[in-house]
Amino acid sequence: VQLQASGGGLVQAGGSLRLSCAASGGTNSPYNMGWFRQAPGKEREFVARITWTGGIAGYADSVKGRFTISRNNAKSTVYLQMNSLKTEDTAVYYCAAGGYYSSVAEEYEYWGQGTQVTVSS
Repeated sequence: VQLQASGGGLVQAGGSLRLSCAASGGTNSPYNMGWFRQAPGKEREFVARITWTGGIAGYADSVKGRFTISRNNAKSTVYLQMNSLKTEDTAVYYCAAGGYYSSVAEEYEYWGQGTQVTVSS
């Protein structure tokens, strides 16, 4: 499975961005998906996750109420809508796919290349 993340960029605090993660090369069974992020000098951290049906989603406390994860299985794409962005949201954002609905990075099998999100004050 190959994952291609896109949609990052530079935005002012309070603004919005929508990240996309397109999957290709996999089986006909969709995977559970997650978004993680890594800021300079920090560990990779969980942001959001969604089941393969899209029926259940979960968020890190730091983004709850501001970010929304969704998916379109017909397009093999997962989205992360990010609103009310803060400077502390600045990081490289990675999408991941795996068999578990998990907030633990090690439980995901496939990773995208990352897309940079920079939030300026």
